[in-house]
Amino acid sequence: MITNTTDWFTSWFDTPFYHILYKDRDDTEAQAFMDTLTHYLNIPEPGTILDLACGKGRHAVYLNTLGYHVTGVDLSENSIKHAKQFENDTLHFEVHDMCKPYNKQFDAVFNLFTSFGYFDKDENNLNTIKAIKANLNDFGFGVIDFMNSEFVIDNLVPEEFKTVDGIHFNLKRYVEDGYIVKDISFTVDDENYNFQERVRAFTLDDFQKLFKKADVHLLDVFGDYKLRKFNAKTSERLVMIFK
Repeated sequence: MITNTTDWFTSWFDTPFYHILYKDRDDTEAQAFMDTLTHYLNIPEPGTILDLACGKGRHAVYLNTLGYHVTGVDLSENSIKHAKQFENDTLHFEVHDMCKPYNKQFDAVFNLFTSFGYFDKDENNLNTIKAIKANLNDFGFGVIDFMNSEFVIDNLVPEEFKTVDGIHFNLKRYVEDGYIVKDISFTVDDENYNFQERVRAFTLDDFQKLFKKADVHLLDVFGDYKLRKFNAKTSERLVMIFK
């Protein structure tokens, strides 16, 4: 089965294979980042947080344990279906397109783990930032945690083989037309699957231009999950705080 789609994320993120491939993500690091970030932003308890493109909810669930009222939204129906098992009075999940404003405002809106830059249309990237702005209350902060594209491109591994749960994934990475692309192929039950991830190689300068168009103000830029100074050549992450 060869799977192609104009919006690749609408199919790939909804498959069980996506979650199998990335099942070993570091939850300890993610939780430490949430501790550091919420402390830095000084979000009051019980403050409200929107986790934009929340996936299966790992960040949202942890933020809720810290005492925050959290709403997680994602385009993937399967991911939200999984996340809903964790719901309680102060933790909710819903299918939602992040290009459009949600129907309430929050103390913070988090867009984490490079959950931005998927769109082929530039207007959708801009609309996402405008939506984040609309979802912030007067004292709220927006946070986009993106890859440092320059560092990623400089250290790109062209091909990698990875076996997870008995599935042999072949990963090929390259840069094409301003996107960092990953071709993912594997075979399950004698069926061949091919997916592709495409993320715009946005730089800090690119984000600054988007922020200006959206009329939001960049406050801080960090280069890792410990919120250390950003360096375009050596930092692995690009963490931006704005309002």
